[in-house]
Amino acid sequence: MYYKRELNETLKMLNSSIKGLSAEEAEERLAKNGYNELKEKEKTPTWKLFLESFKDPLVIILLVAALVQIFLGEVVESSIIFAVLVLNSVLGVVQTKKAEGSLASLKKLSVPNAKVLRDDVKITLPSRELVAGDIVMLEAGDYVPADGRIIESQTLKVVEGMLTGESEPVLKHEKAIDEECALGDQKNMVFSGSMIVYGRATYVVTGAGMETEVGKIANLLDNAENKQTPLQIKLDEFGKKLGVGIVLLAVAIFGIQVVRGADIINSFMFAIAIAVAAIPEALSSIVTIVLAVGTNTMAKKQAVVRKLPAVETLGATSVICTDKTGTLTQNKMTVVDFYMYGVQKLKLTDNTDSQEVALTLASTLCNDSDITAEGVEIGDPTEVALINYAESNNLSYKKLREKYNRLSELPFDSDRKLMSTVNKIDDNVIMFTKGAPDVIFNRCKYALNNGELVPMNDEILNEYKKTNEEFSTNALRVLAFATKKIDDENFVPAIEDEVELTLVGLMAMIDPPRKEVYEAVENAKKSGIKTVMITGDHKTTAKAIAKDIGILVDGDLALTGQELDLLTDEELNKDLEKISVYARVSPENKIRIVKAWQDKGKVCAMTGDGVNDAPALKQANIGIGMGSGTEVAKDASAMVLLDDNFATIVKAVEVGRTVYSNIKKSITYLFSGNLGGIIAILFAVFADWANPFTTLQLLFINLVTDSLPAIALGLEKPEKNVMSLPPRNPNEKILEGEMLKAVIVRGSIIGIVTIIAQYIGMKHSPELGTAMAFSTLTLSRIVQTFAARSNTETIFTLGFTSNKYALGAVVVCLGMFSLTLIPFMRTVFEIPQTYQLINLAICFGLSVIAALCMEVSKLIKR
Repeated sequence: MYYKRELNETLKMLNSSIKGLSAEEAEERLAKNGYNELKEKEKTPTWKLFLESFKDPLVIILLVAALVQIFLGEVVESSIIFAVLVLNSVLGVVQTKKAEGSLASLKKLSVPNAKVLRDDVKITLPSRELVAGDIVMLEAGDYVPADGRIIESQTLKVVEGMLTGESEPVLKHEKAIDEECALGDQKNMVFSGSMIVYGRATYVVTGAGMETEVGKIANLLDNAENKQTPLQIKLDEFGKKLGVGIVLLAVAIFGIQVVRGADIINSFMFAIAIAVAAIPEALSSIVTIVLAVGTNTMAKKQAVVRKLPAVETLGATSVICTDKTGTLTQNKMTVVDFYMYGVQKLKLTDNTDSQEVALTLASTLCNDSDITAEGVEIGDPTEVALINYAESNNLSYKKLREKYNRLSELPFDSDRKLMSTVNKIDDNVIMFTKGAPDVIFNRCKYALNNGELVPMNDEILNEYKKTNEEFSTNALRVLAFATKKIDDENFVPAIEDEVELTLVGLMAMIDPPRKEVYEAVENAKKSGIKTVMITGDHKTTAKAIAKDIGILVDGDLALTGQELDLLTDEELNKDLEKISVYARVSPENKIRIVKAWQDKGKVCAMTGDGVNDAPALKQANIGIGMGSGTEVAKDASAMVLLDDNFATIVKAVEVGRTVYSNIKKSITYLFSGNLGGIIAILFAVFADWANPFTTLQLLFINLVTDSLPAIALGLEKPEKNVMSLPPRNPNEKILEGEMLKAVIVRGSIIGIVTIIAQYIGMKHSPELGTAMAFSTLTLSRIVQTFAARSNTETIFTLGFTSNKYALGAVVVCLGMFSLTLIPFMRTVFEIPQTYQLINLAICFGLSVIAALCMEVSKLIKR
């Protein structure tokens, strides 16, 4: 903890001196410790990622089926299967590769060159050659090349938002800090990647490369787990179980056929038919397309999805860990209150006779900030808030500055916590002073009482102190303003002149919550989602904002990062659901909070914009970056908010829930059709009928006529109560409850009408029976689209045109099916010439009956 050490002790620990390292010593350290750059683990090669996708049980079954088809001379069928498997594998590799890149962006933060003292000579060298013990010079505009302890500084202000999450510059000093403190409070340290916005300094490097704070973040990023989405986990589990079931069923059918005396090839064909019928070959592609459509919907709501599965994960989100600054708040300091003794209401004016104007002038003239013609705000956010307040009250700060020109000034510094300017006000010369209230109070001999100059007394002083405490309790940042009449226009203020001041008033400001956040937090509560604030800001400020917007309620706790470090995992787990605010946190704290929620089985979303947020963003089930944030945070995120707005997350959750609900409809649709095919094949086996389908026919159904309806179901509109329900259980199975019942009912109905169709056709010939079974199965699965739109509402209630995509998919698929009846296509699909219009009419009639039975089953259940 170098920030606790005195300067001499720090230099001694680092075996360095004010004159810097010698060239020889620096070379030795570089050879021993390596370059000042980030290192990352070796990535999995693309070819390995491609091959790993073939480890899936269902993929292995299809590969075996394709190889058997080649052996039997069925090249077309095997080629189709191979093409589908390769396509799905390529899609998976593309998504995996897109997820990489966080460390690449982190590396871009490195500074190319650094000004260093070596052998007591100032030189410029590549920053990658810096080592611990080097003496480095910094000035405004520089980026810090490595972590270090400040040796000396002149009003050094550093933006550390990428590490702390707070956008305001931090005023640095070189004094040792006695107590243990968070990174954001280590004001005698500078950290790699931070930007110097004011002043200059010299510091000694205490950590380089992976030993820097950014290096620690890189290590956390490398070791953060890539979480599978709840749907991915359940699909994987279901795939394994389905794979085992299919193998057992195929082996059993093959055995039964052989025992019956059927030839080996015919037995193989039955076994392959079961495998192809049971596996929804297009499922992976359909889920990807439905998720992609969800990303398009989210983009319209200002949420850009970088990793497709994130869409579905949002639907299961039960905890949102959100940053405060810029997400819950406006990221803009705003004046919200004031106090002047004896004045009831502030009216901004440039009438020089009033007490109000003294406060107005002090806040705009004793102020170095500016707003350009393009609206770009320049200067300290606190000072910008003051001139914005004047502008919002139709008072131009620029006109005031032109009218009352500045004669001289005494700049702000951290030791005295004051700033003074001398301005010509009509025929008078006035010194305006602003600063910390406690400092101003001690320097005031007079006060204004409703515009009248009176001697300062205990009553006035106590009122100011009391008001200042009230403001501070509400997490408001307070500035005090004072004036002093000067006789000489050539007066140049010195520190000793900032005495015998006249106290004018206080102005209080805060980064206020976004207006839409109140409703968004309330909607999240109604949806069963807990919102947790995690911020680098101070605990008092965080609690005040959290209480105001409804995150912190009676009985809830707020902890600092240091208080969190003192808790054991058991203690944290016990109080976790009561802790709604975490302040002054480190990157390690954020990961620990996310993991704690995940250990409770919760699906956790995490927002962030800084480099310090990246590890937790990657660890979370869904990381949400900010559009205005660092590239590192965006690369580690699954979704990026273009408007940095918490309310957008809640809207995205609604889309995520709708997408998941629609994916379930698509899965139910696919498995119902597949079950119908399996029932028909099993019946044919036990009835000793001919195989009702060829492999090509089943592939046509699974890949062509099933795909469009399944995608169309993924485009269903949100259900009315989608946000009034609690988050779904991430452990729920793919097929259970109402979904499983729907699959069994619909699958059984499709299977029965297919068996009936084959029976009718077999009265003429086995070939016609197969053709009618194929037609009925295809048509029933197409028409099933209408029933699959809801497990409770009938199509007559929903309306045929309420989902135009579903209606269009049915029409297109019917057209595709009709192509199989064209003379030259009949040969490919093994449809005999004896198959006539009457046979088609019977098949279509059976499929309509099947659809009506599905709708009747809903009414019976209701």
